[in-house]
Amino acid sequence: MKVILQENIDSLGYMGDVLDVADGYARNFLLPRQKALEANPRNVKALEHAKRVTAHKAKKVEHELQGLATKLSKVALTFPVQTGKEDKLFGSVTTKDLEAGLAAEGFDVDRRKIQLANPLKELGTFTVGVKLHRDIIANVSVSLVKQGGEAGAETPTDEAADATAAAVAPEEAPEPQDPSASLRAG
Repeated sequence: MKVILQENIDSLGYMGDVLDVADGYARNFLLPRQKALEANPRNVKALEHAKRVTAHKAKKVEHELQGLATKLSKVALTFPVQTGKEDKLFGSVTTKDLEAGLAAEGFDVDRRKIQLANPLKELGTFTVGVKLHRDIIANVSVSLVKQGGEAGAETPTDEAADATAAAVAPEEAPEPQDPSASLRAG
């Protein structure tokens, strides 16, 4: 018996497929549970019409998503992050942070659509994909910079401050004053 599947069935096929199955399987399982329709000429024409309407809607949605992808590709997000020695980040930038950054730019994107294998844990510029549709992926530029500076800017560390203090000559250093001398003078 020929049937049209109404839903995906793992061992059989996908929704909309026209299949030839055993009569008993169709009568006793697929048809009573409304997992399939009999493939008579009326149902086949209705399926073809539904496929055309669905394809037209899908093209329209795909065209709109392509425009959104173009706009998203022009976005460049910058995250000022705290760093420690050797520019190691305190924490990381995750999909949740990227979702908030895109929302601040006016784009409502679900974080599950952001394709980030691992959280960003180092300074630099990265390209992160945002999957809008199965065939449409927008690439967003994400920059991680030191808080209060650019990615390549050096900030003085404790070691550099110690080296600067050691380089000061003893003549330039103020001489310690004797507190009793100031009392005697006044």
